[in-house]
Formats: sequence, structure tokens, C-alpha cells
Amino acid sequence: MRGRQRNKGGSDMTRKTVLTIAGSDSSGGAGIQADLKTMTALGLYGMSVITALTAQNTMGVAGIFDVDPAFTASQMDCVFQDIFPDAVKIGMVSQKEMIGVIGDKLEEYQAKNIVLDPVMVSTSGSRLLAEDAMDALAGRLLPLAAVMTPNIPEAEILWGKSIKNEKQMEEAARGIGEKYGGAVLVKGGHQVAEANDVLYQNGKLIWFREKRIDSTNTHGTGCTLSSAIACGLAMGKSVEESVRAAKTYLTGALASGLDLGKGNGPLDHCFMVDSEVYS
Repeated sequence: MRGRQRNKGGSDMTRKTVLTIAGSDSSGGAGIQADLKTMTALGLYGMSVITALTAQNTMGVAGIFDVDPAFTASQMDCVFQDIFPDAVKIGMVSQKEMIGVIGDKLEEYQAKNIVLDPVMVSTSGSRLLAEDAMDALAGRLLPLAAVMTPNIPEAEILWGKSIKNEKQMEEAARGIGEKYGGAVLVKGGHQVAEANDVLYQNGKLIWFREKRIDSTNTHGTGCTLSSAIACGLAMGKSVEESVRAAKTYLTGALASGLDLGKGNGPLDHCFMVDSEVYS
């Protein structure tokens, strides 16, 4: 009886579950921490497999300590053999050996609703993916993903061409989707004026248009969006519905105006939570 719990009345209630496979952010704004905050805020039960420890804050990444791939495999076994996730979000994986292990385990357990955020560089510009891991990511994990969420710099790497306008965003989304088989959301947050994203799925292009929120506190936006999409898929929503709901949540977390740290600050993941416990 997976994903079930008892409520106060004694009857069974179902809580959808999501697994995040990603790195840890010591400042709490991105990675595993952002993913779990998002899942909790949206009412799902979050689980984690940590692929790397990072020493970082809002100003940048000071160091990365990779988890042994065999230990990552053990983490995945423990999760899948006990609380099988309704969706899986994959974030930072910096080693080709790690990518291979994750791919093997996802196939072994026939994981579903996989959302891949192809994290290659941090918001502050620090490279998070080793050079020799790029081919492994493209060959091993991208074909398993139901949804991929590259930003423009990442889409340029995956597509192999420069992206300067919306037409090229559409071409990149289509090209990446046709190459790897899943839905592709090319995120336009790196554009100057607007935060418009384009989704390619099954030959169809859909635009999600939002006004850019004037804020430098954008640390962890990619992690948050991909986790929110995974939450939607776990709850049985379509890819389009999941992306739309995730965009709404992300906009609210940005607009809330949380201001922490000396650099690119984190989002307010819990902007919807109104607790009276400590009032």
C-alpha cells in the first residue's frame, strides 16, 4: 500500500509521492532543498536521492563533492523498494558514472513521469556538469525523460545552435524533442523583457507567456519549476496542465519578494503557506 497514510479520523488517505535526484544546496535555495520545499508546498510527499554536496550561497558555488555512484544506487533502491514515486525529478548530475547508475535504476524499476532539468551551469554562471558527462546525459537520461526543461543556454548546447528569438526557441524545442522523444520546455527566462516558455510535445508547440518579475532573487528557479511540473504529473495532470500550474506557482514564489543573501537570493517557496502554529 504505497503512498498511503492515516488521517486523524483513522481512515486511509492517499498522498502522491515525488522523488528528486539532485545535488544539495547548502544555502537552501536550489537543488534538493528547493525541490522538497516545492513538493511540500504543493501538497505532495517528497523524497530525495542526493548526487552531490555543494558548498554554495547566493553569490556562487565554492565547491562540489560528488557522492559515490554505488551509494546513489543504494539510495534509489531504498526509495523504489519501499515508497514507489509517482514522478521523478532529476537535477544536477555531474559525473558520467553517476548518470549511468541513475539510468540503470530508472529502467530497472520502470520509473514513470520523469522530469529532467539538464543542469549544466548555475544561475551565477558556475559550471556544474563535467565535460565528459555531457554525452552520457544526452545518451542515457534524456531519452528516459517525459519532460525536459532546458533554459536557453542549455537548449543551445543540446540543439547545437544559437538561440536569439522566439522562432529559434521553437526550432530548438522541436529539434530536441524529435531527437530524444520527450516533451521539451525551452525556458525563456534569459530573455531581456519577458519570461516566455515554449513547450514542444507530439508535434505541437504551446507558448506560456508571463511578464518578467523585476527581481534579482532568482536562485533555484529552474529546480523549482521542474519539481512543480513533476508534482503535476504525479497528480495525473497532463504535461501542458502541469507546466501551466508550475508556471503559476513559480510566478507567485518570485513575486512574493523574499530578499535573502548578498547575491541572487532564493524564492519564497512557502508563499502559499499561512501557518498559525507560532502566532
